[in-house]
Amino acid sequence: MNRLNIFLLIVVMGCALSVVNATNQQRQFFIQLQRAQSQERQLQQDYSQLQYQQSALSKTSRIEQIATDSLKMQGATTGRTQYLTFDAGAAKAEDAPIPVSAPAAASATKATKARGGTR
Repeated sequence: MNRLNIFLLIVVMGCALSVVNATNQQRQFFIQLQRAQSQERQLQQDYSQLQYQQSALSKTSRIEQIATDSLKMQGATTGRTQYLTFDAGAAKAEDAPIPVSAPAAASATKATKARGGTR
């Protein structure tokens, strides 16, 4: 009977240590879960902030302002629009005539008129 009591005591001690170990692991997992949830909330806030910034930066008015101020671009008007045509037999873009840009053509025409010649 003495051996049985010692064996049962060892089994009970092993079960108790197992319960303590399981409880400790559960606490560690809970702490990791809390940290992950906190990080998720932070990432959600960052994502919302980035979406707001993207929408603010992609507004048409802002893009137009940067295009005119920084890049010195101008709006397209019918007077400055060039239409390119090429022969129906020209199958490749390299066969099409190379257009002269409007500002360069205008300045070349002005320079020719200033010299008194025709183009």
